[in-house]
Amino acid sequence: MTMNPPAASNFQETTMDPMKNFEIPSDMRKLAEQSVEQARQAFGGFINAAQQAVHDMEGRAATARTGAKDVSEMAMSFAQRNIMASFEFAQKLVRARDVQEMMKLQSEYIQTQMAALNEQAKELGQTASKAMDSAKPKF
Repeated sequence: MTMNPPAASNFQETTMDPMKNFEIPSDMRKLAEQSVEQARQAFGGFINAAQQAVHDMEGRAATARTGAKDVSEMAMSFAQRNIMASFEFAQKLVRARDVQEMMKLQSEYIQTQMAALNEQAKELGQTASKAMDSAKPKF
């Protein structure tokens, strides 16, 4: 059995596995560590921004829902008032004694309802406008 001298053995091991004695320079390791940390921080910032955007959107959606609810409740209230006014008109109409009284009641009813509808449309418009403004994103 022949023994190889230590230098020859070392040379043979290095040529067979060139990566065995390869060391990554410390500056390169530091740079890689910094890059990983910067990527982690950037991702954390992205996640925070996404969570904030979702939170803001949920807040605007809740505000919009509240505004829509206010508008629909107001519209229902107006509809009830208008129906009640129609029943009152019908009641007066059946009690009319002649055609002239019926015409007078009809004219009064139309004038009253036109004024009421005009005012209701204004109020609905203002309420809807406020709801839209409060649901807009604030920059």
